[in-house]
Amino acid sequence: MGYSEAVLKFESFLERKLALDSALALIFWDQSTGAPKGGAAARAKTVGILSGESFAMSVSDEMKEHLNNLSKYEAEFDEKVAAMYRICKKDYESMEKIPKDEFAAYSELLSGAEVIWEEAKEKNNYLLFAPVLSQIIEYLKKFLGYRGFTGHPYNTLLDDYEPGLNVTDADAFFAEIKESLAPLLKKITESGKKINADFTKTTVPVEIQQKIADFLMEEMGFDFNRGMIKTSEHPFTNGTGRTDVRITTHYYENSFLSSLYSVLHETGHAIYEQNTDEALAGTILDSGISMGIHESQSRFYENIIGRSSAFWENIHEKLLTILPDEFKNISARDFYLAANIVKPSLIRIEADELTYTLHILIRYEMEKYIFSNDVDVYELPALWNKKYEEYMGIKPQSDSEGILQDVHWASGLFGYFPSYSLGNAYAAQIAYCMNKDFDVNSAIRSGDYAKIKQWLTDKIHKHASVLLPAEIIHKLSGEELNAKYFTDYCYKKFTEIYEI
Repeated sequence: MGYSEAVLKFESFLERKLALDSALALIFWDQSTGAPKGGAAARAKTVGILSGESFAMSVSDEMKEHLNNLSKYEAEFDEKVAAMYRICKKDYESMEKIPKDEFAAYSELLSGAEVIWEEAKEKNNYLLFAPVLSQIIEYLKKFLGYRGFTGHPYNTLLDDYEPGLNVTDADAFFAEIKESLAPLLKKITESGKKINADFTKTTVPVEIQQKIADFLMEEMGFDFNRGMIKTSEHPFTNGTGRTDVRITTHYYENSFLSSLYSVLHETGHAIYEQNTDEALAGTILDSGISMGIHESQSRFYENIIGRSSAFWENIHEKLLTILPDEFKNISARDFYLAANIVKPSLIRIEADELTYTLHILIRYEMEKYIFSNDVDVYELPALWNKKYEEYMGIKPQSDSEGILQDVHWASGLFGYFPSYSLGNAYAAQIAYCMNKDFDVNSAIRSGDYAKIKQWLTDKIHKHASVLLPAEIIHKLSGEELNAKYFTDYCYKKFTEIYEI
């Protein structure tokens, strides 16, 4: 078999697997945005079967045959084929030892776990969720035994979401961030400066917040012909490739900034997905390369753009035409300051830029502990609360504002959380590089978001999953991920706001 024929057969095989994965994504979307709860068991069974089939394809003899056939022609690979081969080979070698029936059972478990988590969070009852969480952890530990790991068992899970990341590097990264920003947080806390944000608690009806969401998405360049927005308990981005990208948000009538920023965050994810290279559409490469790079895009839109003074100067007048009359005397500066209050809080998705990393550090340490010890899941809430008291000086008063606040563990996404902090660091480094080509704040202030989106498309989005994270960041900055850009960004911004 010649090279061209081998590639065509490989791509045809992957198209069939992608169809299964797309169906699973749509089922998840439907389940999270209003599917009847009474159908949860039936959907879980369907998800289990389809996930099992997709998994079986990843580790099948047919996949092995395709990889073996292509291995003879590695010298002839172009970037596209090399990336598909790299991804499939890594997945095959990592997952082939997991029995198909166990993976199908695990997928079925996950499909029902989110419904249980939602009920537990709503009723503030961790005991409802603990049994299924225990099963999820047990499965993942068993899978790690099959897959193998080097050094810490958590390394394999970290690498799943950020290729190349391990506990040693993550420990060093978090230590650097904490060492640099802890003194700044202390100065802010001791400054005594108070910022008025009472107006942000003014009631804003859901229908008005929906108008704000549509307005912001359109301003940022979201293509509604290839995407949509709905509501869910926990905001997320989902889809089946660049032509179908979906986001969700959650509306709180007495906290409209919550949805505003979750919409900007998810729009950042969505714009990444919508602007991959068209030549990659319909392939397994038609998606972001890693959660760290993906989070860099969501954090760029949420924070670099959305929490800047230039952003509020730009949208202020337009926003006041949508908001209730109670906001008519609130200035752009008022909004900017309220959006950047630094204050330790219990809820991760509501956290300010400075303390956000502490939320992620707690989750990172929790997960690292879980996968290096024989854990009793019923003891986890107490450990969670202890860490919040230690790192934040505050203690959750309920499971809903504590260990039940995130959906990630119900989805089996252990190893995902560090991506958020990596995303903050990537975003600051990306912004530094963008400023070399044009004044980013001037573009934001004038509403030229198309210029920003085009730069990100050229430097990041179009590469989709072709280039690895380290290759992307080195290609645009000439160096590896450097946390200093994020710490410098925080110092410059918050010393000005808090006048310290």
